[in-house]
Amino acid sequence: MNILFIGDIVGSPGRGAVQTLLPGLRKEFALDFVIANAENAAGGSGITRTVARELFASGVDVLTSGDHIWKKKEIFEFINDERRILRPANFPAGIPGRGYGLFQAGSGGKVGVMNLAGRVFMEALDCPFRAASLAQEELSKATKVIIVDMHAEATSEKVAMGWYLDGKVSAVLGTHTHIQTADEKILPQGEAYLTDAGMTGPYESVIGRRAEDVLQRFLTAVPVRFEVASGDVQLHGAALDIDEETGRARSIVRIQKKLS
Repeated sequence: MNILFIGDIVGSPGRGAVQTLLPGLRKEFALDFVIANAENAAGGSGITRTVARELFASGVDVLTSGDHIWKKKEIFEFINDERRILRPANFPAGIPGRGYGLFQAGSGGKVGVMNLAGRVFMEALDCPFRAASLAQEELSKATKVIIVDMHAEATSEKVAMGWYLDGKVSAVLGTHTHIQTADEKILPQGEAYLTDAGMTGPYESVIGRRAEDVLQRFLTAVPVRFEVASGDVQLHGAALDIDEETGRARSIVRIQKKLS
């Protein structure tokens, strides 16, 4: 099974990159399933119903998220109804939405998708490792193919999750820091791993925001509204080839595509 994971989509530039570049990637990698982190897709922070529909119409099958999932108030109105949008599984019990799900791929097989959030240098949530074990146990009843979005700040926490889940899931892909790492690998028991999938949005920026806004904040320590940048728009992520029978990854290829 061929799966594309798209790194953090930032604002309208990122959505435009998905809409324009995904058809070509679908042909290039004969894609069966597409996952994208969309927690920054609406104006640079959060998800709205309109934005979600736009990304689904562009060919994305499942949207994952992270600590910014609640930035737009309307998410509370529809996240329980829209099973294709995931929030981190390690939010406290009783929070709207779901942290993992089982989905149908174009090839006819089933894909389990899990969303986790780290705790190092981030908001205090429940343990992502325990949440991962519970979600993996449930998903593995229906499929061998399980993809994990580990949304975390600390490299060490992402790497640790990769080793923790090796042999239990097909891939652990990091998000949140918006800078793609060059450490893609397949771990000993067949899990594809990448510390950060990167960002889909404007790279003439500071992780998607206008450089002048961010510089003003760093130089003055005064609160500044960070606007989404617009230059050098790219789509970053990773393409996975997964053996459906075993759930083991055959390959992982980092993706960097410019929107010309």
